[in-house]
Order: sequence, then C-alpha cells, then structure tokens
Amino acid sequence: MTTPKANLSPVSELAIDLDRSGGEALHSQIEASIRERIRSGALPAGVALPPSRALAADLGVSRGVVVEAYAQLVAEGYLTSRSGGYTQVAPLPNPTPASAGAPSAGPPRTAPPRVPSAVVDFGYGRGNLSAFPRAAWLRSVRKVLTEAPDDRLGYLDGRGAVELRTALAAYLNRVRGTRADPETILITNGYAQAVALLLGVLAARGARRVAVEDPSACDDARPLTTSLGMTLVGVPVGKDGVRVDALAQLRADVLILTPSHQWPTGGVLSPEARGAVLAWAEQTSALVIEDDYDAEYRYDRAPVGAIQGLDPDRVAYAGTASKTLAPGFRLGWIVLPRDLVQPFSEAKLLADRGSPILDQLTFADFLSRGEFDRHLRRMRPVYRALRDALLTELARHLPELQPAGIAAGLHLVAWLPEDLDETAVIEAARREGVELAGVSHYRLVPGGRGGLIFGYSSLTERAIADGVARLAQAITRLRPNGG
Repeated sequence: MTTPKANLSPVSELAIDLDRSGGEALHSQIEASIRERIRSGALPAGVALPPSRALAADLGVSRGVVVEAYAQLVAEGYLTSRSGGYTQVAPLPNPTPASAGAPSAGPPRTAPPRVPSAVVDFGYGRGNLSAFPRAAWLRSVRKVLTEAPDDRLGYLDGRGAVELRTALAAYLNRVRGTRADPETILITNGYAQAVALLLGVLAARGARRVAVEDPSACDDARPLTTSLGMTLVGVPVGKDGVRVDALAQLRADVLILTPSHQWPTGGVLSPEARGAVLAWAEQTSALVIEDDYDAEYRYDRAPVGAIQGLDPDRVAYAGTASKTLAPGFRLGWIVLPRDLVQPFSEAKLLADRGSPILDQLTFADFLSRGEFDRHLRRMRPVYRALRDALLTELARHLPELQPAGIAAGLHLVAWLPEDLDETAVIEAARREGVELAGVSHYRLVPGGRGGLIFGYSSLTERAIADGVARLAQAITRLRPNGG
C-alpha cells in the first residue's frame, strides 16, 4: 500500500477558534476542531499538520497544549506521528454501508456478590456507591417532576427519551470522541440488555459467530450466545489489548472489544491496532461492538477516544452509568449504525416497552447541567489515590507480583510468578479473610499466566493495606518452609 505523500497544511487553514473564557481546556478545543475537520474531509489523509511550535505560536498557547492535543488524536487513530517527521492525518477506513449480516454482542462485567465472611473484598466492577451525588441528582429529579409535560409520562418509542438521547450525543461526542446523533442512540437497561438485544437482532439476520477478547467477560457471553444458537470464539489478548495478528485468521460476524481499557488486563489498543481492527471489519463485513465500560476514569492522561468515531458504520458503541453513577439505575445506551436502529428499537419495545421515563429525564438534566462532568472530576482523584495506595502496598508486601492495567479504571491485574498457582492463592487468601478473583476464570482457552484482579474503588486505604498484608501472609504460608 502506498503511503500518501505529506503536504504541509498552512497554519491559517486550521482555523481554530479558542474560547478562553469558558471552562473547556484549550487542548480539548484544539482536539475537537482538528477531529471535526478530519471527519468532514477538510483535512484529508496524508496532509501534514503544522509543527506544534508553529501552531502554538499562531494560537497564542504553550507548545505543551498543542503537543497534548496532537498526542490525544494520535492515540485515537486520527493522526500519525514519527520521530523527526511531520504529524499527518491518518488514513481512515472508507465509509461503507454496514452489511445486513453484520452483528455484535457481549455481556456485562458484573462483580461477584460480596462475600459476607470476607474481611477485605477486592471485588471489581463497582464504584463507591456512598459517593453518589444525591443532592445534585435530587435537584434534577425535582426539576423533571415540576416541568415535564404530562405527555412525557406516556409510552415511549423504543429508542428512549429524546431529551436523554440529545444530551448523551453532546456528551459522548465531546468527551469520548464518538460520532453519535440522537437518532442513532438508544437507551437500555444497562449494558447487559443492550448487548442481549443486539445479539438477538443480529442472530435473526443470520449472524452465527461472536468473537470476544480472551480473557474477557466470556462467562457472561457464553450462555447468551448459546441461547441464540451462536458460537463463541476467543481472540488472544496481549499487553496492549486484542492481538491484531490473530485477526487475519478470524472468521466471525461480531467482535466485542474493550479498546480503551481492556477488561480485565487493562491494555489500551494502539492507533495502528485500531486501524487494523477496522480494516478487518470492513474486509469481513463484521460489526465491532465497543464496550466503553470505564474509560472516563483515566489517570495518566485524557481518556483515549472511542473507535466508533473512526468508523460509525462498522462500530456499535455501548456505554453505561453503572461504573460512574450506580448500577442500580440500570442506565445504559448504545450508538448503532443506522440500519440497526429500527430493528433494535422494535426488540426493545417487545422486551419491556421502554426504560423508565423519569430516570431518563433526570439523567438528561443531570448531564445537561454539567453535574455528570463535575461528579467525574471529583471522583478521579479519589480513585487515583486508592490505586496509588494499592500499588504502594503491593510493592511493599508482594514485590514479586507484577501490576498491569494501572493507568485507568477501577481495578488492576497483578500477574503471579510461575511458582504460584492462581487457584491456590485465591483459596489461601480466602482463608485469611481476603476475597479476590482470578484471571483464569475469564479465559475461553485454558492456560496462560495466572493473575489476580484487584478492585479498589469501594475500599479505604486502610482496608487496602490490611488486605494486601493478609494476602502476603497467605502466600507466605503456601510456599515451602513459609518462604
């Protein structure tokens, strides 16, 4: 394949207008402006952007602001950059209509129920429910009950409340880099329903093979695909997410991915890998399901954008408020290729006649007033401090464990040395009052390195220290002569 020749784009052609009086960060404004110009075709593939120093001088900002914006767009796959060379617009997939046989699906990562006898439970998949913003949510509830017209309390169409779909489109496009509009967003009872309904629609269209990352939440996917007469296959995962070299031989109608924070290992799919996934999807007429379960919680940089924004005809984007607010609300959403909107809407109506309207209108107001952003800004440093405490205690008591996936989310994986059996460690920890999950339970193909999954978001720093100390004691007793 011939690489497009770079043509340096004059600074003036970028036409970036910065709002210095608002609350949005300057690098985010630069990212959004360049992203939109790439999507519209104003900046075609191969065009080189101005050097960061030149653009910074033109905009009157520090060079670091432009470097951060460029780095984010490289991570999302919109730009490419080589040391000593230009930053160029990356080749994007050709937009093609999603084929009728293109499918997708995948179930949720729900944490195992809390074990009553556990002194310290490192259960994953749940946020700190005590931090739910009750006062702000109550203000939205009161506003909705006071102002919602009577007809909003009637039956809805299968897509959900237009107020919430509109608010979500604005939020997801701004924060997650999606290409969503209210007409392609559908509201569901969490991620689980979104995937179950979509799999049903795709199975009815002839989809038969569903591919998932290995390891992944395959324990959820297996019964769902079996009930629909579909076959579940695994794609190996490396340190940066799904291994794209394995896609060459993959034959599947659907590929379920967690590209921004692979579950459970924590890898982030590189720009090159994202391009390879989308190329595979186009070649095979498959649908990629993007499970964006906790990408808002990133601690080393701005969250990496969704791959749906690169090719909305090949990617269905699923999100949920379970990790950011509370799972009990059962608030989820899915952004679909247009040809799947109507059948999905019909399936949703058949399933439950639509999600509760008051919760939808409340969340729409909560989003529109900026309360959701404020809540996330409050929680990121809280969760980061807990992650840091966990890493400190692991380094102090169990330096032989190798933490991974630490840059984001509400959990991390610690890989075990070869002389420790995962099952034996989990059982020994339970005897010491510590509850842990292992990576092996989430593998389709047995084998691979043993690892422990540490959820930390619902614990205190003191509980984390106690739990790691107890785990270290359990491991000591497993080894010969206690050593």
